[in-house]
Amino acid sequence: MVRLILCSAMLLAAAGSSMAFAPAGVLPLSSARLGQRATCLSQLTASEPTNRREVLGSATAAAFGVAASTLLGAESAMAADSEIAVMQTTAGEMVFEFWPEVAPKTVENFKKLAKTGYFDGQAFHRIIKGFVIQGGDPNSKTGYGPKGTLENADVSAVRKWGTGGPGYNINAEFNERKHEFGVLSMARSADPNSAGSQFFVCLGPLKSLDNKYTTFGRMIKGDEVLKTLGSAKTVKPGDYPIARQGIESVKIMPAQWLNGRKSLRGRKCTSEGAQTDSEREQAEPEGAQEPAESCTSRSSITVHG
Repeated sequence: MVRLILCSAMLLAAAGSSMAFAPAGVLPLSSARLGQRATCLSQLTASEPTNRREVLGSATAAAFGVAASTLLGAESAMAADSEIAVMQTTAGEMVFEFWPEVAPKTVENFKKLAKTGYFDGQAFHRIIKGFVIQGGDPNSKTGYGPKGTLENADVSAVRKWGTGGPGYNINAEFNERKHEFGVLSMARSADPNSAGSQFFVCLGPLKSLDNKYTTFGRMIKGDEVLKTLGSAKTVKPGDYPIARQGIESVKIMPAQWLNGRKSLRGRKCTSEGAQTDSEREQAEPEGAQEPAESCTSRSSITVHG
């Protein structure tokens, strides 16, 4: 693993001019070791595809900003759409509401893909701390080694990460919704109308992306999960996570489902909706036992399959 990280570091300077983000400084190595390190990852950088759908813009992104779930209660999802996306990842569960009022075709496309299982088994193939986590590429289902890391990875498969899609493009629906912590937006290439299935989730306020990428939803549960994913160790070029950050499944559920989740059992309820994770942590001392279920409005909808 250390060998892999050092190898990728030696290629930063050469690859920096073609990357969307400026590389960090590289520690000097002897010419002999430089040749050794460069050789072991030369395959990853050779013939890099030029049609990657990436988030173009400044790499100077704010650190984790306002927590999404502190701004939007669980029931706010129903205000924008009758359905939500429940994303199971290797770091835990995230729940997103949709914004069809500003990006109807983008929301429709994401739901259609999710309902066919398109995202299941994929991975976040590109992570930039404080900026974004990017997923939605079917090519990310393969590439990692037997241990779920880049050690003994399938180089030819890894080289394809960031180039995949559903076989069609959708038109941009740029709108006034801002790129903030937890916001869902579509990745694309230089052509504004080149989005397909790849999406990203913001790790902070990213004003440089506003009105340049299609925002179409926001996370309403899973702040800590997103932060965990966003802090994964990566290698350059490519910003590939060293260990797989998996998208195990994406399910489209009725918005009312969130109120009946067993994972929310024990949260205190208010007239405005379920209390957020952050609010609960502030209200209850560390180590306190969860209170019994007390909300009469909770539904009994469960996930099947």
